[in-house]
Parts: sequence; C-alpha cells; structure tokens
Amino acid sequence: MAYQTFRQEYMQIPPVTRAYTTACVLTTAVVQLELITPFQLYFNPELIFRHYQIWRLITNFLFFGPVGFNFLFNMIFLYRYCRMLEEGSFRGRTADFVFMFLFGGLLMAIFGLFVNLVFLGQAFTIMLVYVWSRRNPYVRMNFFGLLNFQAPFLPWVLMGFSLLLGNSIIVDLLGIAVGHIYFFLEDVFPNQPGGGRILKTPYILKAIFDTQDEDPNYNPLPEDRPGGFAWGEGQRLGG
Repeated sequence: MAYQTFRQEYMQIPPVTRAYTTACVLTTAVVQLELITPFQLYFNPELIFRHYQIWRLITNFLFFGPVGFNFLFNMIFLYRYCRMLEEGSFRGRTADFVFMFLFGGLLMAIFGLFVNLVFLGQAFTIMLVYVWSRRNPYVRMNFFGLLNFQAPFLPWVLMGFSLLLGNSIIVDLLGIAVGHIYFFLEDVFPNQPGGGRILKTPYILKAIFDTQDEDPNYNPLPEDRPGGFAWGEGQRLGG
C-alpha cells in the first residue's frame, strides 16, 4: 500500500521535474555508495573537449555535494520551483521547458569556462528560482519566518543566505545572470518596440515532448501556494 501511494504521488510529478530531481538524487546516491567519485562528474573543459568525456556537460548539473544540509536545501528548492514553473507558465509546453533547460545549461557551461566552477547544479537551481520569481512578481514570500518580501527579491535573499553560510556568491550570481538573460529574451524583448522572439523551441523538441494529451486526473501543485516550507512560503497579494 505504501509503495502504491508513493508511486502514485511520484508519477503525479510533471515529467521534466521528475526526471531531473530523480537524476540528481540517484547521482548523489551512487557517489555516497562510492560506485563513482565526484572527480568523474565535475565540469572540466580539457577533459570534455580533448578527452571527449562529454558526459561531464550533464553530470556537473546533477551533483550537489554529499548528503547534508546543503544537499537537502538545494533539492527542496530545485524540486519546488522547477515543479511550479512546469505546472505554471510552462503548463502544456514541455518542449519549451526542455528548451529552457538546454539554453540555460549551455549558457552556464560557456560562463563556466571563465568563472572556474566545477559543479553548476546550484546555479541552475537559482536560474529556475529567478525565472519563476520574475513571472510571479506579486507573490509574497516569507524566508524562515524572518523576512517578508515579494517574489522578485527571492534570488537575492538566497544569495545573501549563501553569503552568511560562507559560500561563494559566484554560483548565485551566475544563476541570476543566466535566469535574467532567459527572462529578458523570452518575456521582455518580444514585447518591446521592434522586438521579437529570439528563442524559438526547435521543432524536434516539440515533436518529442508535446505529442501526449494531458492527463485529466493530473493534480498539479498550485503555483500560488508554493508549499509549506517557511523559507519559501508564498501568498499572492490580495489573496
């Protein structure tokens, strides 16, 4: 019974969020079991381009460090805001969501050549948070019950929290920068005089991901009530 309940809840998670978070958890699990090491996963341009270890372009987004507070914190935010994006502004647009993943990942890999980062998963999470926050500007947030602010400030609050923990803010700045570039090209520039859509999802992605009919029994996570965690709790103004 417990397995059936878990399986049902698991399959209710939208596909891109389910695939990415599962890959992150499994990657961490095999590292914890010492079946592989982080040295086989990290972003290294020389190993990628000279030794053809292409998998590093993907695996560096899947490892968030050993199991602990930092890992759990990142997994919660990754799952939470990835799912809210997929069920909110990308609802019924799976191919566009996958394209955002590819565009963001490619841009981060290019920037990663200059900022000397070996794992980009946390920056990717910040990118998702940034895009969600800009698309939901009137949602009120509460961080650990201490701060109240509107959603667009959330990435900056997370950066401040990282600073308090003694972490480098380069990761957060990279995620914010890539998130802003995507948001500007997708949401701002097309609505400007003389503007237009630069980012266009390739037809092959639409053919692969946008062919299935929507499940009538699908139970989405409400975007205007983003969960029960104090550090990310939100409420729409006037609600």
